[in-house]
Amino acid sequence: MDIVTMFIFASAVIFSYMTLLFILAQILKDNSIADIAWGFGFILAAVTVLVVHGDFAFRQLIVTALVAVWGTRLSLRIFLRNRGKGEDWRYKNWRREWGRWFVVRSYLQVFILQGLILIVNVSPVLIINTTGNTRLTILDVAGLFVWLLGFCFETVGDWQLDRFIKNPDSRGKILDTGLWRYTRHPNYFGEITMWWGIYLIALSVPFGWIGFVGPLLITLMIVFVSGIPMTEREMEKNPAFAPYRERTSVLVPWFPKKRT
Repeated sequence: MDIVTMFIFASAVIFSYMTLLFILAQILKDNSIADIAWGFGFILAAVTVLVVHGDFAFRQLIVTALVAVWGTRLSLRIFLRNRGKGEDWRYKNWRREWGRWFVVRSYLQVFILQGLILIVNVSPVLIINTTGNTRLTILDVAGLFVWLLGFCFETVGDWQLDRFIKNPDSRGKILDTGLWRYTRHPNYFGEITMWWGIYLIALSVPFGWIGFVGPLLITLMIVFVSGIPMTEREMEKNPAFAPYRERTSVLVPWFPKKRT
């Protein structure tokens, strides 16, 4: 399977996956399942291409395992967070705003658009899983360590945030301890770092450099579109956020500025 055929095949699989999720969302009247299914979609794309290609090289198995660990953790976390709470507020707002066009726009903007973004994001993994067995390089080792660094930031950051939210004493406060002392978004920093780590691994295979579009897109999405901007608009409602923003790095961890 060449790279172009692989992308077409993977896109067809994800298109079918997102279409089935859309149908289920209409039955449940809950578009939030798109968020829960996001991580599993990456696993589906990676595993499907690996199985169909038929070359279970060590690099391919490692990268697919990394995606499986990341995707499973993310999907399960969102499922547990949303369980019993009904549809997320963002989708409820869109139901009102989109009116009679809600069904069509849900399919195109929530499910199909996310499917397209998913395919681009996972492109380094798909290229690796389409490439034959080649000798491991220092880039494989470096990429794995970068991925592990990102995974630690994302998991620890999420754990600290969940613990903070569950604490009744945290009401009206801003989390500014642990990893959150050094960056306002340790989980987003971890997310971005993991995908650049996988890209480093992709550089070990022919045409792997093409996969830069994956981590680049997820970086741009988090920094400028649906990650940091949306999160900070909510955080701005808390008066304690302004001084926290002044002294704390927005994304890349760094020592906080001294209080004046």
